[in-house]
Amino acid sequence: MKQFSFHKKEKLKSRKLTDKLFAEGRSFTVFPIKVFYTFSDEALDFPVKTGVGVSGRNFKKATDRNRIKRLLREAFRIQKEELIQIAKSNHKYVGVFLLYLDKTLPEFNVLKTTMHKALQKLSTKIGEIPSANN
Repeated sequence: MKQFSFHKKEKLKSRKLTDKLFAEGRSFTVFPIKVFYTFSDEALDFPVKTGVGVSGRNFKKATDRNRIKRLLREAFRIQKEELIQIAKSNHKYVGVFLLYLDKTLPEFNVLKTTMHKALQKLSTKIGEIPSANN
């Protein structure tokens, strides 16, 4: 698989995992991104499943929401490798949802640096949880 790709099996599509993510998952905020995450007991086809979202209340136009989601996915896609390696080494399966909170359209460079901070924080959270195989 290509290093900087974002394939279908990496995307958070499962209704069951999404419901679990919002019901039982934890979250933290690195403004303007709120990160929801949960660990799955069952083996998934990829270690990190990711979804993105933008509030329709803050952005009325679908074109604005779609642009922000595209920028979020791109910022994640470029920087995801370290997170995936940590999840694999700890034998974890993680569901992640990235929610954009700000009310203004973001610049890609700002979003990229914020995403880096958020993924670093998530990586430390994955490393803190003891794995079942150890």
